[in-house]
Amino acid sequence: MNEKQKILVTFPNPNPERDYTIIHVAPEFTSVCPVTGQPDFGTITFEYIADKLCVELKSYKLYLQSFRNDGIYFEAVTNKILQDLDEILKPRYIKITAKFNTRGGIHSEIIAENRRKKLKKKFV
Repeated sequence: MNEKQKILVTFPNPNPERDYTIIHVAPEFTSVCPVTGQPDFGTITFEYIADKLCVELKSYKLYLQSFRNDGIYFEAVTNKILQDLDEILKPRYIKITAKFNTRGGIHSEIIAENRRKKLKKKFV
């Protein structure tokens, strides 16, 4: 388990018999551009269908804040968040959408997802 994953706290899914979608939106995500050292700002949307575990929100907030001073590309941070949450929660489905503020006239949106188990109903 890496240092960032250690921040995450989980609790038992109160309804593991059912597929239901949980969506958390963090509109104040920050990291640092590894090239310029300038801050990057964005919104991270974390969507998942829990299996046995859910993430506790305060720990998730602290986890996201742990990237504040990290020099990391948009693509790398999006996939890192997906990987860390996927390894801890082992959800049936997980999707991270990272929408970064415009920099240099370009708006970036990175989407990473994983399906672990066959879902009871089709999700698009």
